[in-house]
Amino acid sequence: MRRLRRRIEFFQGTLDSTSEISEARIFDTTLRDGEQSPRTSFSYEDKREIASILDDMGTHVIEAGFPVNSEAEFEAVRDIADATSTTVCGLARVVDKDIDAALDSGVEMVHVFASTSDVQLQDSMHATRQEALDRSVAAVERVTDAGATCMFSPMDVTRTEESFMIDVVEAVSEAGTDWINLPDTCGVATPRRFYDMVETVCSHTNARVDVHTHDDFGLASANALSGYEAGAAQAQVSVNGIGERAGNAAYEEVVMALESLYNVDTGIDTRRITELAQVVEAKSDMPIPANKPVVGSNAFSHESGIHAAGVIENSDTFEPGVMTPEMVGATRQLVLGKHTGTHSVRERLEDAGFEPTEAEVREVTRMVKDRGAENEEITFERLKQFAKEIDVRREEVRI
Repeated sequence: MRRLRRRIEFFQGTLDSTSEISEARIFDTTLRDGEQSPRTSFSYEDKREIASILDDMGTHVIEAGFPVNSEAEFEAVRDIADATSTTVCGLARVVDKDIDAALDSGVEMVHVFASTSDVQLQDSMHATRQEALDRSVAAVERVTDAGATCMFSPMDVTRTEESFMIDVVEAVSEAGTDWINLPDTCGVATPRRFYDMVETVCSHTNARVDVHTHDDFGLASANALSGYEAGAAQAQVSVNGIGERAGNAAYEEVVMALESLYNVDTGIDTRRITELAQVVEAKSDMPIPANKPVVGSNAFSHESGIHAAGVIENSDTFEPGVMTPEMVGATRQLVLGKHTGTHSVRERLEDAGFEPTEAEVREVTRMVKDRGAENEEITFERLKQFAKEIDVRREEVRI
């Protein structure tokens, strides 16, 4: 069985609506935008390994790279396209040689982009609005004439004048693009404003809409979800949120929010999320922060006495409930330290085979708190040492 049986019950409370999103596809750009993280470079083998996991998990689209960039990049994209069963995408500017390189690499989808904000048109693309529009239409036609799926991105769309955005959207839609991707290139969107923009675009195209959000203000995942709510069918994400500057919407955050908060079946095997995150961490040399949602080492860890006691009784008390460590291939931890309570200490002592009295539990807890206050790491072995120091009785082994 590939996936865990979906949970039926949802939390009860003021935010228990799960009807906003009916469809949600995942477009992973770890191997393209993710690799654009400063000081990050994936080898050919790295790309193949990451792509294989993404494919096995059921990711809907893998953007494997920018084929025209180099011969090595072209070969990696081509081999990933050959080796995976999911849709593989190659990036291209609205330039013939870029599009031809992507098509020659054998990808099923070509993602073409052109700047549409005035600042990028003037100082990056060095083109007028009309030139950008004409090149965009020609690029879409070149891709579709070749029989490939076309995705078009009006780059920096969240800083683009709305009337021009609509002109571009309508023009590339008429030219036959299959997808329109809306990139918040510089991470300036907010969820409500992004919702309104996505809704506007959806009303001006018959193409399917995709969103690409950056995390400059820590809003990337929220904006991606807002895009789905407004009618987008797909969001572009990267594992661990890596990417340009502050990165992208995080694969693990968006997928688990869809599955657990919106009750959408993405079709993705979420049990491999932690494994995937750790592989990308190693290959990118970008450490996962301990407090990173879903995949950080603290995501399912508890030290506070009140929290740990509640979790021991019922994990739903101080965890979301609709997302468990098992769902993402992680494990729950009761961390020992300054804030530890007696419930955690008793639980861990019993796990170690001790039969402590109430007084002994209180004494060991005091020792844990004292050492924790001095920033000492209290390991399982250290806890057992404390128990031995005060002669806590061990369980009898019966044969």
